[in-house]
Amino acid sequence: MNLYGDRGNIYCLRERCAARGIVLDVDDVGLGDDLDVQSYDLAFMGGGQDREQRRIGEDLLERKGGPIRDAVASGMPVLTVCGGYQMMGRYYQAADGGRLPGLEIFAMETIHPGDDVPRCIGNIEIDWERGDLVGFENHGGRTYLDRDAVPLGRVSAGYGNNGEDETEGCRYLNAFGTYLHGSLLPKNPALADLIIGLAVERKYGSAELSPLDDSVELAAHRSAVSIARRDSHRRLRQDAAVDRLRRLTRAALSVRRHARAR
Repeated sequence: MNLYGDRGNIYCLRERCAARGIVLDVDDVGLGDDLDVQSYDLAFMGGGQDREQRRIGEDLLERKGGPIRDAVASGMPVLTVCGGYQMMGRYYQAADGGRLPGLEIFAMETIHPGDDVPRCIGNIEIDWERGDLVGFENHGGRTYLDRDAVPLGRVSAGYGNNGEDETEGCRYLNAFGTYLHGSLLPKNPALADLIIGLAVERKYGSAELSPLDDSVELAAHRSAVSIARRDSHRRLRQDAAVDRLRRLTRAALSVRRHARAR
């Protein structure tokens, strides 16, 4: 699956490796393709619509999800975004009520509340272990982590996993899942370097990445942060206005009923 600018994440990893003299070869893995986990150093799975997610999920589950689970258990860095992230849980329940079993790597489940419920759409900022991450989210499903699951970060602006508990994404060992896309890594060089560093360390036993000039990337990051915060403040004002209108409407109806009772 490769929607929402997911290719940009691959390009980002490749360019940041090349700038350090690291060769990054990329193989596309499709339906029915063999996946020899031991021949790779990191894996990426992007987003897609429910139809594509179901096809990919069925293909992986036919192989019992073994290659991906083995990769995560071995410490391989794995980044999954949006639909790919949802597939890492126990199941994804679509808007029509159909349930797609997941790979059961992340301790979570995702439920789409129905097409009549607004999607979680907009710019998002989260606090995570190395500062903050920014991206764009667009998902109908609501993801709920188990109590002992570790979120990727906490929502500062946006919806996150479900718009309720302020969690976003999930991390287990060196596997990362998130709803942030559009593309994620070019605007978040710290996360890109974390993934590269984990891959290099797993392969060679140690990793000390040379610093890069990230002035352009950090400028894009700061711009995305300001947009996410602006949009969040705007949405909060709109929500407050809607709540105030609802209260006034309820009060007016109450007065009308009271007047009729008299």
